[in-house]
Amino acid sequence: METVGTIFNIQRYSIHDGPGIRTLVFFKGCPLRCLWCSNPESQNTYPEILFSKVKCIGCGKCSEVCSEDAIIKSADKRIDRDKCNRCLKCIETCYAEALEVAGKKMTVEEVIKEVEKDRPFYEKSGGGITVSGGEPLMQPKFLIELLKECKNRNINTAIETCGYVSWKTFNEVLEYIDLVLFDLKHMDSNSHEEFTGKNNNIIIENIKKISKSKKLMIIRFPLIPGYNDSNKNIKQTGEFVKMLEGVNEINIIPFHRLGESKYEKLDMEWTMHDVKPPEIDRLEEIKKILESYGLKVKIGG
Repeated sequence: METVGTIFNIQRYSIHDGPGIRTLVFFKGCPLRCLWCSNPESQNTYPEILFSKVKCIGCGKCSEVCSEDAIIKSADKRIDRDKCNRCLKCIETCYAEALEVAGKKMTVEEVIKEVEKDRPFYEKSGGGITVSGGEPLMQPKFLIELLKECKNRNINTAIETCGYVSWKTFNEVLEYIDLVLFDLKHMDSNSHEEFTGKNNNIIIENIKKISKSKKLMIIRFPLIPGYNDSNKNIKQTGEFVKMLEGVNEINIIPFHRLGESKYEKLDMEWTMHDVKPPEIDRLEEIKKILESYGLKVKIGG
């Protein structure tokens, strides 16, 4: 029986998230609940329905086909998610496209078929595949099989990870990874838990172990004003990255609001209404602070 994974997006021809032109494969499921998450549809491991009230024409077809009585006749909310069994019949009947699904079961062969479409660009640019999420390491068996097949085809591999996973799982995957893009959200464990739902103990230990393995790794610092942008945290981040073996690059990923509309579609609360993207001058100031630790610093990733 073929191993399947739950993927919620495949983004082709990306010029970020690793060297060259890349195909990004987004895995569903994440152990963290970052307040600023721009992909809330990635958090749960199962397919989810998104409802756009702007597109809804109120035809009632979705209600007619729902066997669980999970359709709410409301202008603001469409789905009773406790009742929904995710049969997806409502999506199939919604010709206004007000309902859509995030998450699809795919085989390794199906994902590879999409990845191979960009092979000419990989060969010319030094690109490849980047697995992202969510957290790819939450689906280790599927991830390893996918990465093995990529290596068999001489496709460069990178992973974007929050690192909240056992070292045993991480170590099994590292063999098939060329580049680790590791998120480092906050150096203070208590603050990390407050903002993401988990402390950073496992994350810090995994970063240290990867650095000792000599695997190519770039630290990514999601910069969230009012949450982790204090000079104290930035200096502690610089000090920590400086001591890592073989790691000399950190990418600053500025906060943005591009995922805000998804929260409403998922009936989730967006708590970052008062947070604005960091000013250019502040980004340059933070860049200089991190550079003072001898690090190569890039704004964006």
